[in-house]
Amino acid sequence: MLKPREGGVYVDATFGAGGYSRAILEIGGTRVVGIDRDRTAIAGGFDLVDRSEGRLTLVEDRFSHLGEICASEGLETVDGVVMDVGVSSMQLDEADRGFSFRLDGPLDMRMADSGPTAADVVAKVSESELADIIYIFGEERHSRRVARAIVAARKEAPIATTRALADIVSRVVRAKPNDIHPATRTFQALRIFVNEELDELQLALEAAERVLKPGGRLVVVSFHSLEDRIVKNFLVERSKSGGGSRHLPERASLPPSFDLLTRRPVIPGEQEIADNPRARSAKLRAAERNAAPAHAGAARPSSPSSRSSSWPKLSDVMRRG
Repeated sequence: MLKPREGGVYVDATFGAGGYSRAILEIGGTRVVGIDRDRTAIAGGFDLVDRSEGRLTLVEDRFSHLGEICASEGLETVDGVVMDVGVSSMQLDEADRGFSFRLDGPLDMRMADSGPTAADVVAKVSESELADIIYIFGEERHSRRVARAIVAARKEAPIATTRALADIVSRVVRAKPNDIHPATRTFQALRIFVNEELDELQLALEAAERVLKPGGRLVVVSFHSLEDRIVKNFLVERSKSGGGSRHLPERASLPPSFDLLTRRPVIPGEQEIADNPRARSAKLRAAERNAAPAHAGAARPSSPSSRSSSWPKLSDVMRRG
């Protein structure tokens, strides 16, 4: 979908282990700007930087800043942007990062080395706000029960490890046979909240729209419904003509800025899932930039739940906590 061409310039907005960058650099003369907020991922890519002979630049930053990063690299426009959003396999497999309940470690979950940890959130946030976080970002229908259990447990002792939190959730959420682990949705919710992942994704999509040249391609791989919904809505909105309505007749018509390449998401086949089980929930969507001007930045997306009109923001919730 990205179709890297010889001499093209690309942004690997979620560098991770460097797989996308490595594949792009196999095309002669390509240049890649790789972005990751995880210092460990950046350090792990230094060898690829050396082997790329100056064609790979790594930047430790949020991918929502990709417009400013391109400008700092002297790039007004680029030929493609690829994003593989969410937590990486490296982060899941490192117990000290605290992303997974499979491995006991500190309850951290930060993709970068700054800001509140998941342990800070479960220690300080009110029961009602904790329930909203778990419901909105984890789509956990037992969110109030989970929040109540967390608040009761933290009165007895700090919840400092992944195992401790998983055990608390498992006592109040019963898994059916062959179902996901009872703590899966709660861990997802806390990770997304701590890293402000949904806001980051929306801002990154808008930044990609601004830096892609006509004919440039945006390719996004997401792994759960909240991410995919944002990507889908963004691409659908940007690929159809805007216009007025009987409620807002003065609204100017906006020409589409993207042409869709995927009417439906591309999903992995049976063999790919067998080779890489973590790919089972992946959805790929892609679009090609046209010559129309970028749309004005959208307002912060509304909450995907009916419980709240807008989703909780980390700085606001922690300040109140």
